[in-house]
Amino acid sequence: MKQEIRESLEQLAEPEYAAFSRKLLPGVSNLCGVRLPKLRRMAKRIAKEDAQAYLSAMRTADWSASACYFEEKMLYGLVIGYAKLDDGGYRKQLERFVPLIDNWSVCDSCCLTYEWMRKNPQFWWEELNCWIRTDTEFGVRFGLVSMLAHFVDQTYVQDILNLCGRIRPDGYYAKMAAAWLVSDCFAKFPEETYVFLQQDAMDDFTHNKSIQKICESTRVDREWKALLRAKAAAADLPIKTK
Repeated sequence: MKQEIRESLEQLAEPEYAAFSRKLLPGVSNLCGVRLPKLRRMAKRIAKEDAQAYLSAMRTADWSASACYFEEKMLYGLVIGYAKLDDGGYRKQLERFVPLIDNWSVCDSCCLTYEWMRKNPQFWWEELNCWIRTDTEFGVRFGLVSMLAHFVDQTYVQDILNLCGRIRPDGYYAKMAAAWLVSDCFAKFPEETYVFLQQDAMDDFTHNKSIQKICESTRVDREWKALLRAKAAAADLPIKTK
């Protein structure tokens, strides 16, 4: 099955797109250049035809960088998203898949696909917190981006902000995920998030990137951006430096 899928990916490959993608994915070199919409269509077909056979075959696959394409790993995560499983089944698959994540693109595209987390939020909130506590760069990013995709609502916003103030993630991509999450909270719940930013609870890098992302967001009103900049200038909401 793996060889058949690899051949299908190679037929869809676009060398120029692979060259472009490498510039966006530092450290990822083994790309064949298949666009995400095509990967999603392939993943939906696999999930519909025989998800269990595919997921079983992937359990023993060699996922080393030299043995697999970037697109094969992305496809694996997407099939999990489109498969029809119960929560226990999804959890078992993620226990195998998440430790394989080694770049932001696979992480984020797959997180956005796991809409079934919204059907049992209490269960998945606890699971995502477990991934964040693993304190691995992409385990933390997986948890935070999944929260961004499926949990930024009135029920969970304060819990998310409390979490972002408490954790001290290691690694650029984990810190950027926390900043992205805080900026999304601000876009949807500016009053609550503004109070949180005044508490100055995050590390310097994440705090600064959160404010930067908020000010760059097209979903935040100009009045809020002006207030943030004015407060920062007055040092009431500092742009922190080391």
